[in-house]
Parts: sequence; C-alpha cells; structure tokens
Amino acid sequence: MDAIPAKVEKTLESDNHVKTISNIYKDATNFLYLGRGYNFPVALEGALKLKEISYIHAEGYPAAEMKHGPIALIDEQMPVVVIATRKGHYEKVVSNIQEIKSRKGKIIAVVMQGDKSIKKIADYVIEIPETLELLTPLLTTIPLQLLSYYIAVMRDCNVDQPRNLAKSVTVE
Repeated sequence: MDAIPAKVEKTLESDNHVKTISNIYKDATNFLYLGRGYNFPVALEGALKLKEISYIHAEGYPAAEMKHGPIALIDEQMPVVVIATRKGHYEKVVSNIQEIKSRKGKIIAVVMQGDKSIKKIADYVIEIPETLELLTPLLTTIPLQLLSYYIAVMRDCNVDQPRNLAKSVTVE
C-alpha cells in the first residue's frame, strides 16, 4: 500500500476533472453533501467550505438520515455530493444514491479507484486511491475542497477574503 503522501498526490491528479464538474454546477443554488461513518464529518466540511467561499447554500447530512428531511428537497436542480468509498456502509450508500437518482437528483460521487457500481449510476465520479477506512477522510476532503474552490473562482468570488467571516475567534 502506498504511503499517504503518494495517495494525496494521486488524489490531486483529479484536479482537471474536478474543475470540469465545477463548471457544470457553478450556477447551482443549493447542494447537499452526504457521508456515512468517518466520512460524515467530511460531508459537513465540504458543505461548509462551499458556503464560505462561493455563497451557495449547502448542507452536510448523514446519509443514513437522508430520508428524514433532505430527500424532500432532491430534484433535477439539486446536485448531491456523496462520499461513497468501498469502506464501511458501502451497500447502504449505494442504496442512498439509487434513492437520489429515482428523484432525478444529480450525483457527484467520491469513490475509490476502480469502483464500477457507483460509476454506472452517478452523473460524475471523482476517484481517490484505495486506503484504510480510517484514512479515507484525508483523501475525500481534497476533491471537495477543490470543488468549492473552483466553483467560487468561476463565480468571481474572492476566495482569499470571503465575505462576512470572522477574522479571529473570540471566546466569551
């Protein structure tokens, strides 16, 4: 198994592909990010980064809870970013993707290299190298940050000085 720095480099190689996807969805008004297990916090971070620098409404949600609210929002205008590695809960994530597709949602899936199942049903797939489940957040975060960055740049947002963000954290 390659060392993590080499896997990060391989993940960064998807840069042009992520840029292409960003161009397609730069005018979306809402995004939904879904993840399970270790990748649920990654979904939260992906949504947060998109909000902070592109000013697009985005929500991160546990994929297991999708049917308890966010599913009502899904239609052909809603891009849904699904972190769908073959580690932990994979079949359940595939089921989530099928539910989204049945509602005409647009799927951007972050998957492990060589994933054929999700490639057949997702609109766009961003591949990351195979790694241990515990380490998947290190690799899945990268394409989500790139997606946010490119969308923001394409919308002419200042990514170096996002509006309305506190310059420092204060504790009361």
